[in-house]
Amino acid sequence: MTTVRLPLFPLNTVLFPGLVLPLNVFEERYRAMMRDLLKTPDEEPRRFAVVAIRDGHEVAPTAPGMPDPTAVPERGPAAGFGAEPLKSFHSTACVADAATIRERADGTFEVLATGTTRVRLLSVDASGPFLTAELEELAEDQGEEAGALAEGVLRAFRQYQKRLAGARERSLSTGADLPDEPSVVSYLVAAAMMLDTPTKQRLLQAPDTASRLRDELKLLRAETSIIRSLPSLPAADLTRTPTSPN
Repeated sequence: MTTVRLPLFPLNTVLFPGLVLPLNVFEERYRAMMRDLLKTPDEEPRRFAVVAIRDGHEVAPTAPGMPDPTAVPERGPAAGFGAEPLKSFHSTACVADAATIRERADGTFEVLATGTTRVRLLSVDASGPFLTAELEELAEDQGEEAGALAEGVLRAFRQYQKRLAGARERSLSTGADLPDEPSVVSYLVAAAMMLDTPTKQRLLQAPDTASRLRDELKLLRAETSIIRSLPSLPAADLTRTPTSPN
């Protein structure tokens, strides 16, 4: 089993391969991570792993006051994630490649990263200035009938978009520019749908592309039906997720 150790960036969101993730980095542990990544030679990828939080907080308390006025703020790389950080995170994560890391005058960072490959968390190390994790890359198997399922998902997604457009009284892309490679379709649709984090996480860790597409087809049909009765909903975005503070 081939493994790799990378910096670990926990978020209350799920990153999928091929999707863009803007980050606003202001906590010291994550600033330290970005400073370390900037040491990577320009010709090499600046990689870290993004993992969805199961139990914990993106931002550790920085000052006493809530809820206990006498509380001492947590500090360190594992602040907010307990004595065993591995238990605070979902087991499947996504490697991110930071295309740009820009340091502001105040020492915070603007980061634009892209998801690349799925990985399984094997262990988490909190001994340094930021969390690192030992990771095992997960193969993306197509499964049975992935091609036909992808076509069905694209049709259902176009209908979903139309319903969203009607709810917002605006037009959306018809989906003509969407890819037809099954795994890419599965990741883009998973990221674009308005789903809660546990559901997105379930899609990320699907055993193969066909299983993910089957799940998405059910979700799309259910969500499209629900949207019919709702007056207003935000539109889906295929390429970006909201800027995540750390």
